[in-house]
Amino acid sequence: MQSAPDISGDRDLLFQLIANLLDNALKYTPQGGNVNLAVSTRESSVVLSVADSGCGIPAEERDKVTGRFYRVDASRQQRGSGLGLSLVQAIADYHQAELKLSDNAPGLRVEIAFNQ
Repeated sequence: MQSAPDISGDRDLLFQLIANLLDNALKYTPQGGNVNLAVSTRESSVVLSVADSGCGIPAEERDKVTGRFYRVDASRQQRGSGLGLSLVQAIADYHQAELKLSDNAPGLRVEIAFNQ
């Protein structure tokens, strides 16, 4: 088994980032769906990705969901305050990492590229 590449940063903040991403993926993926967590390398970056088969986020809303308290209309029935992805964005920014949200067809794919 190959070991995962290292990410340098604040352990507690990185734990919070992963916890928020997994919490969202599990919350919005129906029973029987899939949630995948992966770490890989791409060029000079370590990429953390969380992908799910849930309801996803419409393309026109993806740049808004990292704002504090913003919630997609479809998610308003779920518990939460709309801070999860804004905190993920803040932690990524703190670590000078790039956050990317994309369609997982179905679901959402979140990638965070940490430059090494």
